[in-house]
Amino acid sequence: MAVEDTGTAGEAVNAETAAAVGDVEGVEAQARSYPVAPGYRLNVRSGPGTNYRLVRVLAAGSSVRVYCQTRGESVSGPYGTSNIWNNIANGEFVSDTFVKTGSDGFIAPPCA
Repeated sequence: MAVEDTGTAGEAVNAETAAAVGDVEGVEAQARSYPVAPGYRLNVRSGPGTNYRLVRVLAAGSSVRVYCQTRGESVSGPYGTSNIWNNIANGEFVSDTFVKTGSDGFIAPPCA
């Protein structure tokens, strides 16, 4: 199951996220889909840390679009240890250590 924003609801989320980072066209152009680490179900949180409310759980084999990134709680996962969290929808964050972005640093604009 690929988790991607599409259609009208996705456009609303994209616009909100873009407004948050201050660059609607730039965020749309840069939001790419990345796979979640193989074999992992991924907790989606309402903020950048495990102490934030659990919003949903992504199925193993999912992909996510990363709209912006922010620093938060440091977490260890299959791709190392990091305090970078990926914003995948309005009010939804996942630890970068469970997403194969190909980088140990930021791959998207900072969240406002």
